[in-house]
Amino acid sequence: MSQEVAEVRKLGWELGKELGSGHFAKVKLGTRTSDGAKAAVKIIKKPKSASKAKMVEVEARILKEMDHPYIVKCYDAYETDERVYLFMELMDGGELFDRIVDIGHFTESDGQSTVHKLLQALKFMHDKGIAHRDLKPENMLMSSKAPDAVCKITDFGLGKFFDQQTDLMKTPCGTPGYIAPEVLLMKGYDKQCDVWSLGVIVYILLCGFPPFYADNDAQLFERIKAGKYEFLRPYWDPISDDAKNFVRKMLITDPKKRATVDQLLDDVWLKSQRTQRPQTPLTTVAEMKKHMALTRLKAAGHAAMAATRMQHMTLS
Repeated sequence: MSQEVAEVRKLGWELGKELGSGHFAKVKLGTRTSDGAKAAVKIIKKPKSASKAKMVEVEARILKEMDHPYIVKCYDAYETDERVYLFMELMDGGELFDRIVDIGHFTESDGQSTVHKLLQALKFMHDKGIAHRDLKPENMLMSSKAPDAVCKITDFGLGKFFDQQTDLMKTPCGTPGYIAPEVLLMKGYDKQCDVWSLGVIVYILLCGFPPFYADNDAQLFERIKAGKYEFLRPYWDPISDDAKNFVRKMLITDPKKRATVDQLLDDVWLKSQRTQRPQTPLTTVAEMKKHMALTRLKAAGHAAMAATRMQHMTLS
């Protein structure tokens, strides 16, 4: 019996299949022995470096603060000498973008509803003094496979408590296509970096492909810092001017001029949810399929190149 299984069993849980893994953590299915309740058990091996250990501590603290209908809940947290166990709400409906592709139909009204919920979650975080710092589609999960499943934000591994009276956050972090320009400039940034990242996600929700793209990260970062993007035709033709203006307010390179979460929640585009919009299917689904296929192809290519390099190293 492994140490992890033994430690979790003492807490009244049984570990099942692995659901995912990262740099120094993995997630396994957990079943509570008393009532059969399910959870996603995040098992974090305590890092040796002080800075990474601090990140684990902050993530656990943040998760304890998160009690919102559109944020993945943490039911409990336990710590041993070598590991941290986080018992999380089980989200077995997959990623948001995968769900959209599976449904095969997406309208501007669907986009309004989804974005409104994500902004409510972001407002809750920011009001609690927490910046997520790594908003991306992979961190937006569906609660179940059911038609009425809810999308929730997860993964606070790069999250940080901020204080209006303290210095700006300085650590460059995030995921290339979603990272805010002020983070790349490394002169300090604040919670507004989350608004930019969500702006990129909103753009993709409405057309199916990202606003910033390039052959490599260096070129991509230059485009992001310059704020160079456009609403390409014919993909954006069926989308309202209110929606385009909403995206523009989020993708302003100067974080001081960028709309805040409160301003966005009060925006005319979200307020017009109840008005009857044409239920015209957007290009989102078709373009997402192409983008996902390309992303997976690139990932496979990188894996093949890595395998070839390893083979050469073994032979040499």
